[in-house]
Amino acid sequence: MNHPFIHSNMAKEAFEPETIHQEVLALIEKWLANEGTYTTPVQQQMLESHVKAMVMRAKTGEPLPEVDLSLFDEISPESIKLAAQIVETLPNLAIEEVYLLSVHFEIARSNP
Repeated sequence: MNHPFIHSNMAKEAFEPETIHQEVLALIEKWLANEGTYTTPVQQQMLESHVKAMVMRAKTGEPLPEVDLSLFDEISPESIKLAAQIVETLPNLAIEEVYLLSVHFEIARSNP
């Protein structure tokens, strides 16, 4: 599911990573709320840092280091689906980004 507002901002020549970063975080917050889950302050800080780096990779095309996808075998399909929806809002990202982002959602879903 592409998010048209984010895509239109990504397409502009004046790509503003901080604006896109905030839009992606707002989208994540909305989807986590819809899932009935939340992040703790430390988890939120880690998520924000990852999203900021992800947005920069979308802008620069910088690749991720090689990732062993078998490390993510215990991540729920729901967390992977949510991460995929977020990653799809940004261009130029590797599929591994979905798995890395899904860890944040899996941890949030385990909060009491």
